[in-house]
Amino acid sequence: MLKLTVTYDIHTDVVPWILKSGLTPAECDDGSGRAVDVKAQTVNIESDGTIIYTWKGCRGNTCIGAYDPHTRKNKLLYSFDEEAQVVSCSVNMKWTLLAPRCLTLLIEIHPIHDIRVLKAVDCIVSVQFLYPVGKATLFPESHLLLISEDRYIDQIHISVVIQEGYRVLIKNTRLPTDRIIEDVTWAQWDMKEQRLYCAVTKGRKSVLNCFQFYPDRNFELVLEVPLQFSLDNDEPRLVNFGFNPYQSDVGASSTLNFSVLSSEIGSMFLCYSHLPPTDNEVSYTIAFVLQGVSKTFTVSVEETEILTEKVIFINLGYYIAVYLPGHFLHLINTRHPKLLCHHLLLSGADASMPSLNTNGYLQSLPYSSILDYSSGKMFEVCINQLYLVKFLQTSTLDCHWLAALHCALIYFKDQTETEAQVVSWICDNIGKCSRFDVIQEFIWASLYRRMCPESINLDKLLPYTSLMKWEGEVPGVTCVTEIAEQSVFRALHLKGFWAELHSNLQSFMYLDAEPCCRYYNNSKLLRKQWKQLIEEMKTEERTSSSLRTILQNAEKVLLTLDKWVSDQRIVPLFQEEKDYQQNILMGVMVENMKDHLMRHLQHMGKKKTEELVINYVAKLLELIRNIMETVWRKYNVKNWKFCFKERGSSSEYAVFHIMCHILQATSGMCVPLPPGFQTLHATLGVRCLPLHTLLCYIDHGILRLTETFIKKLLIDFNNSEKNGQLKLSIITRLPEAASQNICHLWDHPISSSLIARNYVEALLQKLGSKQMYPHNSPSYETDSSVFYSDFLPLNYLTKTLTDVKNLAMNPFEEKEYIDAKFVEEIALKQTSILLQLES
Repeated sequence: MLKLTVTYDIHTDVVPWILKSGLTPAECDDGSGRAVDVKAQTVNIESDGTIIYTWKGCRGNTCIGAYDPHTRKNKLLYSFDEEAQVVSCSVNMKWTLLAPRCLTLLIEIHPIHDIRVLKAVDCIVSVQFLYPVGKATLFPESHLLLISEDRYIDQIHISVVIQEGYRVLIKNTRLPTDRIIEDVTWAQWDMKEQRLYCAVTKGRKSVLNCFQFYPDRNFELVLEVPLQFSLDNDEPRLVNFGFNPYQSDVGASSTLNFSVLSSEIGSMFLCYSHLPPTDNEVSYTIAFVLQGVSKTFTVSVEETEILTEKVIFINLGYYIAVYLPGHFLHLINTRHPKLLCHHLLLSGADASMPSLNTNGYLQSLPYSSILDYSSGKMFEVCINQLYLVKFLQTSTLDCHWLAALHCALIYFKDQTETEAQVVSWICDNIGKCSRFDVIQEFIWASLYRRMCPESINLDKLLPYTSLMKWEGEVPGVTCVTEIAEQSVFRALHLKGFWAELHSNLQSFMYLDAEPCCRYYNNSKLLRKQWKQLIEEMKTEERTSSSLRTILQNAEKVLLTLDKWVSDQRIVPLFQEEKDYQQNILMGVMVENMKDHLMRHLQHMGKKKTEELVINYVAKLLELIRNIMETVWRKYNVKNWKFCFKERGSSSEYAVFHIMCHILQATSGMCVPLPPGFQTLHATLGVRCLPLHTLLCYIDHGILRLTETFIKKLLIDFNNSEKNGQLKLSIITRLPEAASQNICHLWDHPISSSLIARNYVEALLQKLGSKQMYPHNSPSYETDSSVFYSDFLPLNYLTKTLTDVKNLAMNPFEEKEYIDAKFVEEIALKQTSILLQLES
């Protein structure tokens, strides 16, 4: 799963130069110009990438050389007259001073002149020159760290003078020394950022002290981090201070394996594991300083011989790779560690790294590198993009799918090809994921990568997954989460990495105290607001100020949305289409998200927040558009025309099926669709579905009838019986306002009847009730029992008949008395005439 690229190989970058320079014994050269047995050994790596190495010289002496990875050139720094055990070595930035640890010497090497003994006691001492970070270079002064097994660390200041234009000599007769810290039980050097991490024991636990060194020879204690364990070793354990080839890893089986990792965007992680594992399990802990939690992972391993390898922690940026050679590889998501399903555990061939010599000493370097001291190779480490996509395609577990999906969409910088491969996989496996919606996860993860690559502050505010929790287990690994003690900043004036870390810590502490700091778009309140605004737009003659603001937000989003070049467009989406329902949803989403971010990021300002939100919604629409583009290419839909006369092909049906899932996913997320999506979807529905199924899709809201779709349908289809039935079924499902706008396009008696009805209704609406009914009419007074319909002509007929009925029931209203016998005779005579019983 991990891709290892060799950036340095002592056998190809150094040994040929040694042979060519004649700096090796004769028995090491067989005359062919290739190395037979040159025992060159890498000792240290400096901040600028300079690699220090030693080898046995031609007279049995010990030589020290340096390799510059930028120029790919080697240089002999110093040669001892006899064989010496160089167990620690460092050179200053100008390559003028060398500090090897034999008797801990300080040597002038430009040119070789004087030798000073820094510490003559025969004890374990490590040395490391400082490389100032920044533009200031205070040459001719150098600073050297000296780490003693007596548990103290000193900084030695070395001033030099330049004589005869090139000779660099040590100026001080007595070298000034600053004591940095005492009682050190563990120390790690960050050569890239010039940071020193030291652990000291306080009571039963240890505290991590973080020092920063500056170009002006000053240093300060910046941060103290309480540790959840004790590092009380017999001698200081050193990390990234070079390699001692003459000393084995004594007590490795009982020593805590601990390292500190950091990222450029201001985050820090404490990684440690106890050895050896017990009961066929390996446990290791990642403490997330920003989140204030530590997670202990326990991984089951196969029953093999006793494990002698130690767990290696590799910093990959978004991920920390936890590697136990020959057993497993665990990719820990550092930005979103909450759910176990977002971490990817691999074993067997998926976790194999054959390029590494697992029996040797491996050192994890800052910024995704590993140095294999036994083979003399340095590797740049990254996640293998092709292998990850292949793993996604061949896996069968939902947890592997989810972790690999997020890794593929978040980790890699060039996402064009990766996103297309992931969309292709989604098309082949749509509906197979039972525990999550794969399209929703794709959309949220892709949007997160587009919006939050450089800002941790947005991590807790914008959504990155649709899952609140993970139901079930992840095979092979368990996780226990604990609250970590709060870190304490000791420096008053922070800058650079430490300022970022402090700012992020403050943000996380504030956001953790908020109950609902993350924005979720599928809230009931948003859906309710959306529906209310749609109804307002249908019924109100004048739009309210809030609705005008919502529509203005939508216009800003559509203006931000990139315009496709016509010759590059494959999917025939109608960008010019005005879909007011989707526009209202765009505006509502912009308004709600803007209010949410303003509550938590007030320092950002209203204008910048609005720009961020509009950009977010525009990227959402663009992402759905890109999904459609990939789907269209995958199923090879070519020369597609917007018409209804042809039946859809199998490829069109596959596209229609995917669009249904996209619609379902976006509906669940309550996010808008790009302009023209629903028209295209309905068009494919007509081409691919039988009439009964099509009407069911419409009735259940899967297909939405847009005005563009209806107009094209009425124009394209003739008035055959089958087409007339389709048109009538569609027309009857339209809202009354929509049907009035388009019924004139259908040349059919039904549409003519509808037009006539609308015309009569309009005429009757112009008549006032006073003109229709005089004040003395009995029907002028409203009777609640009278039948009422929305169809005005029917209401008019009903009321007229009611009036006639009332008059017929009382024809002699003005008379006080009525001759009942006379009425009876008249009624009988009229009945006889109607029945033709008399002439």
